Amino acid sequence: MKKIHNFSAGPSILPRIAIENTAKAILDFNGIGLSILEISHRSKDFQAVIDEAVALFKEQLGIPEGYQVLFLGGGASLQFCMIPYNLMNKKAAYVDSGVWAKKAIKEAKLFGEVNVIASSADKNYNFYPPITNIPTDVDYLHITTNNTIYGTEIFTDIDSPVPLVADMSSDIFSRPVDVSKYAMIYGGAQKNLGPAGATFVIVREDILGKVDRVLPSMLDYRVHIKEGSMYNTPPCLPIYTIMETLRWIKSLGGVKVLQEMNQKKAKLLYDTMDNSKIFVGTVEKDSRSLMNICFVMREGYQHLEDEFMNFSKANGMSGLKGHRSVGGFRASTYNALPYESVQALVDCMNEFEKSKV
Repeated sequence: MKKIHNFSAGPSILPRIAIENTAKAILDFNGIGLSILEISHRSKDFQAVIDEAVALFKEQLGIPEGYQVLFLGGGASLQFCMIPYNLMNKKAAYVDSGVWAKKAIKEAKLFGEVNVIASSADKNYNFYPPITNIPTDVDYLHITTNNTIYGTEIFTDIDSPVPLVADMSSDIFSRPVDVSKYAMIYGGAQKNLGPAGATFVIVREDILGKVDRVLPSMLDYRVHIKEGSMYNTPPCLPIYTIMETLRWIKSLGGVKVLQEMNQKKAKLLYDTMDNSKIFVGTVEKDSRSLMNICFVMREGYQHLEDEFMNFSKANGMSGLKGHRSVGGFRASTYNALPYESVQALVDCMNEFEKSKV
């Protein structure tokens, strides 16, 4: 069977051991004779899963006291409205760094005034906009740390005079994070943690309960904290896979090791692009993502795009097609993607180029 190299932007590649252990749990969870798909979320067996997942989250990210970790449904997109619903009294600041940031801005405008303090929209988001002059009269500042579609990323945990909220859907656990600089970190699990269906929220408790509006129970973070992510039935299977993925991260040596692995993978692919006569990156160098690497055909070679796509597929590359907003190609190099897959892509690119130049 031909090896398939999975560069999908999401849902995306997961550690093989997490997939295998999840498959076992679907057939027989913990040897109890029942599938994890059919046991109560309030059983002792599943409570142990969610407790371990939370504990590993806190341990591997170094989450300080005063923060809670939640697993919710609805995806990161539901958080686009939950955040202003819970945190915005009158006004919030947002950084417009891509499609998902723009969608978050749209939802926030339903709850109050939105001050977009930085944007790279006029350059089709080909760089991460510098964040300066953060206003102090806003309830919070929202950023999207990695922009999956455009392949840009911010690598510093900025100092903010107001509560900092970050969508880390596609770069969580890819590098060490100083959680203490954030009031809230959230994201969909389907990039670096597990299958689609679960959303993680890391929230500092002291920022909650300060808005004037009455909150529906399902949209109130305080309710989910009180009930331990079990106010309603949580996404049990994705949470189990998240736990298995976090076990894998710990077994490797933690987030710092993953960062080094990701930097090595990205360097290999970016260096290949930079030295290529037919491929070129779409992002300014100081904004290049370690998670989503976008590239196109250089001027004069655009007619080869479909041919390379077919060539790459024939050589086992999957999920390389770029988003329609950028075109070309996008290699998502998430934590679980092995270095060997990036090497296989580079070999494929070099072989194709030799046949055309």
